[in-house]
Amino acid sequence: MKKTKLRLLGFVTLMALLVLAACNSGDSGSSSDSGSPEKETETAKTKEDYDFLSILTGGTQGTYYPLGGSFADYITDATGVKTTAESSQASAANMTALQDGDADIAFVQTDIAYYASKGELMFDGEIIDNVSAIGALYPETVQLITLEKNGIKTYEDLKGKKISVGAPGSGTYANAEQLLEIHGLTMDDIKPQNLDFGESQESLQSGQIDAAFITAGTPTGAVEGLNAVADVFVVPVENAKAEELIEKYPYYAKETIPAGTYGLTEDTQAVSVGAMLVIQNEIPEDLGYEITKAIYDNASKLQHAKGKLIKAESGLDGIGIPVHPGAQKYFDEVNK
Repeated sequence: MKKTKLRLLGFVTLMALLVLAACNSGDSGSSSDSGSPEKETETAKTKEDYDFLSILTGGTQGTYYPLGGSFADYITDATGVKTTAESSQASAANMTALQDGDADIAFVQTDIAYYASKGELMFDGEIIDNVSAIGALYPETVQLITLEKNGIKTYEDLKGKKISVGAPGSGTYANAEQLLEIHGLTMDDIKPQNLDFGESQESLQSGQIDAAFITAGTPTGAVEGLNAVADVFVVPVENAKAEELIEKYPYYAKETIPAGTYGLTEDTQAVSVGAMLVIQNEIPEDLGYEITKAIYDNASKLQHAKGKLIKAESGLDGIGIPVHPGAQKYFDEVNK
């Protein structure tokens, strides 16, 4: 009886082992199947995979938006891929959108692109490494805008006042924070208002705020609109403060807002960062080349004043992130 039980136990054990072996063999065969999702390798995209491209710009009252519309037309004509410009929350949001695959190309400030590549400031601990540079465009002036009647002439006059500083995490917000810092101020010394450019224009006009930081190429549509109904004043950045800012944050440069801009009667000293275009890394090299060529070969046709500053010979100036291979190929050709 005992032998019969032992034989039965041995038989059951053997059958279990055989079943297990068969299952393992089936799993192995499945995983080695080239059609299995676990083993599928994502093939590189080609130009033919793209029927549509989107360019993220900024608010409709800024500089990015009108330039983006023109760039979209140039790219459509040159590549045959329908391209459109879309308004957005600008630099920081644009980098995140490209990271998430929600757009293909975007305008950003050079400082914001650098922060994203390093996972610093508004990107703290979240490195964005699937985005590369198309090229530099023009200086973006950090403008502290107020009205003559408000009596604000210096940064010290901002204490206790309602100041638009842009959305938290935006490029404008970072610029405002750093300029306040250099002048011995913090956000706690003012009453910060998180407004976009259009909202800043309307709020200054209605007297709801006292001043606004606007980082954009000059002339900026929102400020021109404001100047059409009131006398605009741009608070200057004194030379010593500009040098102090640049020493601590070397991506800034000195800038001059020329007399006549916004009705100003004299040149106004300011600082600037760079505007650039970025692109998803997965865009194939040949399409990236055609996009870059379409932009820089046609920039001289732009109606906006910044068009004359967008040149292939300065397209790699101030770029702090890797350059897309298609863009690099273009610049190597035109700058050799």
